[in-house]
Amino acid sequence: MHLDVQDLSNFYYRSALGRAAQKVVRDQLVNWWPNAGGQTVAGFGFAVPLLRPFLPDARRVVGLMPGPQGVMAWPKGQPNVSVLCEDTLWPIETGRVDKLVLMHGLETSDHPGALMDECFRVLGPGGSAVFVVPNRAGLWSRTDNTPFGYGRPYSLGQLEAQLRRHEFQIDRHLSTLYQPPSHKRVWRRAANVMERVGHNIPLFKTGGVLMVEARKHVAAPTGKARRAEPVRGVLEGIVRPPVAEPA
Repeated sequence: MHLDVQDLSNFYYRSALGRAAQKVVRDQLVNWWPNAGGQTVAGFGFAVPLLRPFLPDARRVVGLMPGPQGVMAWPKGQPNVSVLCEDTLWPIETGRVDKLVLMHGLETSDHPGALMDECFRVLGPGGSAVFVVPNRAGLWSRTDNTPFGYGRPYSLGQLEAQLRRHEFQIDRHLSTLYQPPSHKRVWRRAANVMERVGHNIPLFKTGGVLMVEARKHVAAPTGKARRAEPVRGVLEGIVRPPVAEPA
């Protein structure tokens, strides 16, 4: 069950809680990916709030939005790079993407396995994908005040096991978004402190969001190389017809 694009846009761009959540997740993504110069960066679901830092240097940025969710033009005031697509059929050539991020895409998809196959398909060899999903152990998955309260929340083990089944190699992971999912002003003022505490005290490693970076690992071919057989000519082996003797 995908959320409506207008509801997602209102949360991330018009509410203080949404803007705070956007900043926390985006800053962590940029920390993992400080440089995307000359690369193709794509986001699926409602990942466009995380893609803005890559617009100046990336060769291409694409915002893929699933049909049941709907699409909106993005970025505002610039040429549109968002496109409406099916969950499991993206308008991107195989192996074309260097960096891929999913947010509000995997947990709300009716076909998560096929979606992961599509992620694997569009990534080039060695390409990286970051999956942002609601943490089953966190507060954000237990309330419908935010988009992270919808769909299937994951534990870290569940998400990593699913990625490995689809041939991804896990690089790193973390939990983030430790502030409560509340619009109350008192919690908004304490948000930065709570994020610092959550990241530095292991007891509180139950942030509202899990982020896992996985890589498309393509194994090198094994075994002895076979020597190519020479190509025979089209007319090779055809018997020349006898030449008639003059009468």
